[in-house]
Amino acid sequence: MILLEKTINYKELLKREGIKNTKHRTAILEILEESDSPKTAEQIFMSLKDKTSSIDMSTVYRTLDTFASKNLVIKSNRVDDGKALYEFNHHEHKHHLLCVGCHKLILIEDCPIGELQQMLKRKIDFDITGHKLEIYGYCHDCKNFKMASAHDGEDV
Repeated sequence: MILLEKTINYKELLKREGIKNTKHRTAILEILEESDSPKTAEQIFMSLKDKTSSIDMSTVYRTLDTFASKNLVIKSNRVDDGKALYEFNHHEHKHHLLCVGCHKLILIEDCPIGELQQMLKRKIDFDITGHKLEIYGYCHDCKNFKMASAHDGEDV
């Protein structure tokens, strides 16, 4: 019964945004909403292939682009390989650290942009309507692995 309620909500959400409701679009929204981390189009495609064999990769990309343009999903890009990550837009204010080693996404609890936003308003009278912050680097595990690998190559 819960699944039926979600499907109805997705149907209403798509209708409100002027997007035709299809089983593939609903399935993509469901995958993203249930995920605890952003997914690539390829990961979404593989999840869909497990559920239905009648979808192709181009449909997934087109659907994700449509959803991103309507602000239903948030699209981010990984700097190391250029792949896009997609997550359901819960309309929560959040920022991320993205590990370029393992692609782990780490949530930043507090918004570090707030003070900058106020300063820009005061100094140049610029009203910010939104922002997104992604910081790239190496997580604790990948940093330690890189350091251990570097030490393994040294002469003792």
